[in-house]
Amino acid sequence: MITINPMTLSDLDSISDILVSDFDDFWSYSIFKSELENENSKYIVAKDQNNIVGFAGIWIAIDEAHITNIVCRKNLRNKGIGSLLLQELINLCINLKLNSITLEVNSNNLPAINLYEKFRF
Repeated sequence: MITINPMTLSDLDSISDILVSDFDDFWSYSIFKSELENENSKYIVAKDQNNIVGFAGIWIAIDEAHITNIVCRKNLRNKGIGSLLLQELINLCINLKLNSITLEVNSNNLPAINLYEKFRF
C-alpha cells in the first residue's frame, strides 16, 4: 500500500544517490535540501513499505501554488503514483486555502500532459 507523507531530510538522504538514475530528475541533493528548508516550499513523498517510489512539490507565493515537480521511479511509472501525488498536492493546496495552482510542462512530455489533463489542468 502506498502512503503519502511530507518529505523530510531523512527521506532526501535515502534517495540522494539515486535521484538521477531512478527518478530522472534534474534537481540535485543540495537544491532539494534548500527546498526542504524553505518555508514557501512543500514536498511530499510516496512510499511503498518505507521505500520511496515518488515525490512531488509546490512553491507557495501569497495565495498561489506552483507545482515544481511530480516524479516517480522509472520502473514504477504508469501505476497511478503520479495521480496519487497530484491529488495529495491538490488536497494540500485546499488545506492551505490557496486560490490557484499553476504548472509548466514540457510539450514533449506526453505522460505528464495526460496526467494534468486528467485533473483538468
